[in-house]
Amino acid sequence: MVGKQQYQRERGESLMTITGQFIAFFVFALMAITGGVLMLNLNKVIHMVLSIGLSFFGVAGLFIILQAEYLAFVQVLIYAGAITIMMAMGTMMTQHKEKDTKERNWTHIILSLLAAIGVGGFFLYGIYQTAWPTEAADLGANNVKVIGETLFQKYVIPFEVASVLLLVALVGAIVIAKREGDK
Repeated sequence: MVGKQQYQRERGESLMTITGQFIAFFVFALMAITGGVLMLNLNKVIHMVLSIGLSFFGVAGLFIILQAEYLAFVQVLIYAGAITIMMAMGTMMTQHKEKDTKERNWTHIILSLLAAIGVGGFFLYGIYQTAWPTEAADLGANNVKVIGETLFQKYVIPFEVASVLLLVALVGAIVIAKREGDK
């Protein structure tokens, strides 16, 4: 593959070939981006929840393309499944007051665009300055085993701290919801 790319470079031919993986990447990336943009711009909460579900499925598809099937499974099971359904159920059980008119603050829009351009430029600079390996590593073999070993051997303390932090956030959310329910 590397010899073919070098041959194409020497002849001045385009290195981009359209494959099924290439098309799948754009479809899943478009799903993820479209879901995020729709979530930010829709007015009804249930539509926002459905659009973030679309984004979660797009990210899961990207994980499959990257041969990280375990992460894709966890993404669908936890985020696209459990969290999206929990948000939808919470939306249906609570009352939401929808505003008909949405005020636009042009200062925020301009600052957001400048920030997005700056962050995008930063990432593009990083991508172009990075020396990427020419051959892809075999990431598909035993990736679950490697994730488990890394998580529970090398990063066991941050993993436990994150789990305690999530538990505290869950208890805090329950306490806040109970106070609002009592009023």
